[in-house]
Amino acid sequence: MKKRLISLLALTLSGMLILGGCQKAEPQPEENNQEEVSEAVEGYIPASDPSLNPVSGREDTLVIGIDAPEEVFNPLYWESAYDKYVVDTIFEGLLTVDEEGLPIEAMAEKYEISEDGLTYKFTLKDGLKFSDGSPLTTEDVAFTYTAACDPSYDGIADFVNVTKIKGSKAYKEGTADSIEGINIIDDKTIEFTLEEVNADAVYDFTTGILSKAYYGKEYSQGNLDYIKAYHKTPLGSGQYKLIETKAGQEVVLEANENYHNGKPNIPNLIYKVTSTETRMQLLQTGEIDMDMVTVNKDNVDALKEAGFLDLHIFPTNGYGYIGMNLENPKFQDIKVRQALAYGLNRQEIVNAVYAGGFADVINVPQSKESWAYYAGDNKYEFNKEKAIELLEEAGWKVGDDGIREKDGVKLEIKFTATSPNVVNDALIPVAKANFEELGIKFEAEQMDFNAVIEKVNNMDFEMFFMAWGLTPSPDASNIFASNGSQNNTGYANPELDALFNEGLKETDVEKRKEIYKEIYQILNEELPYIYLYQRRDMWVVNSRVKGFENQITPYKDYPASLYKLTLE
Repeated sequence: MKKRLISLLALTLSGMLILGGCQKAEPQPEENNQEEVSEAVEGYIPASDPSLNPVSGREDTLVIGIDAPEEVFNPLYWESAYDKYVVDTIFEGLLTVDEEGLPIEAMAEKYEISEDGLTYKFTLKDGLKFSDGSPLTTEDVAFTYTAACDPSYDGIADFVNVTKIKGSKAYKEGTADSIEGINIIDDKTIEFTLEEVNADAVYDFTTGILSKAYYGKEYSQGNLDYIKAYHKTPLGSGQYKLIETKAGQEVVLEANENYHNGKPNIPNLIYKVTSTETRMQLLQTGEIDMDMVTVNKDNVDALKEAGFLDLHIFPTNGYGYIGMNLENPKFQDIKVRQALAYGLNRQEIVNAVYAGGFADVINVPQSKESWAYYAGDNKYEFNKEKAIELLEEAGWKVGDDGIREKDGVKLEIKFTATSPNVVNDALIPVAKANFEELGIKFEAEQMDFNAVIEKVNNMDFEMFFMAWGLTPSPDASNIFASNGSQNNTGYANPELDALFNEGLKETDVEKRKEIYKEIYQILNEELPYIYLYQRRDMWVVNSRVKGFENQITPYKDYPASLYKLTLE
């Protein structure tokens, strides 16, 4: 699980994609934008006057704003960022990551990697328990990874094709009745052996552990579909346990007295569903204690003015993109995809959403925060003439009605758009106007996020906008490899597949950089996506919440630190 689908929230993050209206701004030089952000407001901005805080009588409850989750509360099946926040609150893995994105022990007391890089040995902490008080042992760990390799498993984990646990492919194909590379030594010790060296495999051991007694009581090889009935009634070993979930309203949790790091300081936690229209107001009135808001100059100024709100602003480890159905003949020609990139004023869109220079247009599917980042040779700066030239070369000629056509097919694009969504609010009118000048008809159909997800998963779309949140691992084979578990566009390139494998087998960082440079050159040239931006994130936290300073970074999401927080 190298990437996470962001509910548009992640896109713009609670402020962004989810959010609201748009404004049109004139393009600003990127270097000026960068200077304004870094010198003015990037970083931690403490509340100027906490005495203005309107909150009273909620000393035992933390309320966090969130876009409506799909209620898929399972570490092997979540897809949206909103579900992932809840999952990470309820479940815990053997490992987690620190502020720099480096793996550290969580439920594992220690771990060792063999000299040949193939075997990972974990020793569990003493006395681990699930929230119902039942013991957590290596049987539960083995069950979790076995389930992810089951023939009927259809979630986002890709331990078979990416991590390649020894024997997992045979188990998934039904030619073996156990997984050779999972070896339980005793109740506290377990080993995983891989088929080949994987430099990023360590991050797959951050996956939340499932209770075999709870989730596995109906399990037999090839029969895992039943587990989806437990998505709304999760049982984990994390900081909080679920009490109630109300679709579209809230998720209510209670501190887990059996949590291995000690019962969280705040007894109750509520994830309250917010929206573009309500998020800012709920923060300013104190009805919610925390949420992610689109970071632009107007929002920053308004939130600072409230006086009692802390702001955390930093570069996101992720990116927004426009996806195309590459199984559709209209998008299969690279020249057409490049024409769409040249012909879309991406800077205008980014300026409209993130006024003040809080996002940068990008040309590869990687955050600038990554050690593997390479900008790409093609910048795809807005160029109508270049776009028209490429369309002509691809054989799309303007018809009598002004719309380009080829082989009797009109160049018409149906854009499947989440709504409300501040990015789509900016993107749609710009794309419609830009593409019309190229002889392309562009029409948007708007629907809620979950409906868009269903269409994307079923390849029932032509074009859409979403975002990926990334992990410290640069591997994107689950998205761009021909058989990637989260390849939602139909993109395939055998040369790229081979490079992904090479990148995972190489452990020398400098050599890996060269491999990923080749990967990004291909992705920059072939454009399986139209890359849009890397933004800044802004988490807004009521100053009554103590302990969040330095706990949110581009690599570390806030759920990891919830147990440490206190309320004033």
